[in-house]
Amino acid sequence: MAQRKAVRWHIPVFLAPAVLVYTAIMIIPLFGTLNLSLFNLDETKTRVFVGLANFATLFGDPRWSQSFWNALANNAWFFVVHMLVQNPIGILLAALLSSPRLRMAAFYRTAIFIPTILSFVIVGFVWKLILSPIWGIAPGLLDMVGLKSLFAPWLGKEEYALTTLALISVWQFVGIPMMLIYAALLSIPDEVIEAAEMDGVTGWSQFWKIKLPLILPSIGIISILTFVGNFNAFDLIYVSQGALAGPNFATDILGTFLYRTFFGFQLQLGDPHMGATIATAMFVIILVGVCFYLFAIQTRLRRYQF
Repeated sequence: MAQRKAVRWHIPVFLAPAVLVYTAIMIIPLFGTLNLSLFNLDETKTRVFVGLANFATLFGDPRWSQSFWNALANNAWFFVVHMLVQNPIGILLAALLSSPRLRMAAFYRTAIFIPTILSFVIVGFVWKLILSPIWGIAPGLLDMVGLKSLFAPWLGKEEYALTTLALISVWQFVGIPMMLIYAALLSIPDEVIEAAEMDGVTGWSQFWKIKLPLILPSIGIISILTFVGNFNAFDLIYVSQGALAGPNFATDILGTFLYRTFFGFQLQLGDPHMGATIATAMFVIILVGVCFYLFAIQTRLRRYQF
């Protein structure tokens, strides 16, 4: 008689708390937002089903579309700055810190990672004070090295404000890709490194030819995390530039646009239905980006795993 297979009851028991919490704070609000985006109020303030009409308004009505496309373009630039500055610097720092010849590597890792644990409120206000043309220390520091002529009110000019905030965000979070890449470099088998050294491949040549291809999957993960994080950004812009994301909406991103629309601001009344429509559009944008990574990029990066 065949032995009956034991039922592993401990698996659902241990998973249940996490599933219940995740469902309560993520899944239910998500479907609530999707449902809210399909309704609106008529002339009598009665809630009626409108289907995709809110999305047609958001994308086609000039009163909404101009602000939406401006916020989306700013969000895309915010992401591009992080991809072109933060992640390459993180990879470079990880490569330097993984060198066995570097002294005090642990101190450098800690110093670079500390800003990531700081509050957005602290970072926003501190950098706003530093860059202030009236009482900030940035003009004085540039004057000390003879570069005061390069100073400008970067947070007050439309052409500089968004890039400045993106670079502040890079300064705060460069420690995350650094630590992830550092861990990936340490996970490379010693046999691979020894074989490369026996073939005469050392130093930066070893990094570019041996280590970099092996950590490409980790770089891919960092890239998609950067994408998701940047398209959910809100705190730094709000703290530094306010809900209106000045000057003249030059730093307005989808997060601040959603905040003003959903909750209202100053003389603007909140519109939960259009706010939910913007939130749904953000969800779709992030979902498309994640799916593109999973099905078009990750499958190609698997060949580099060991």
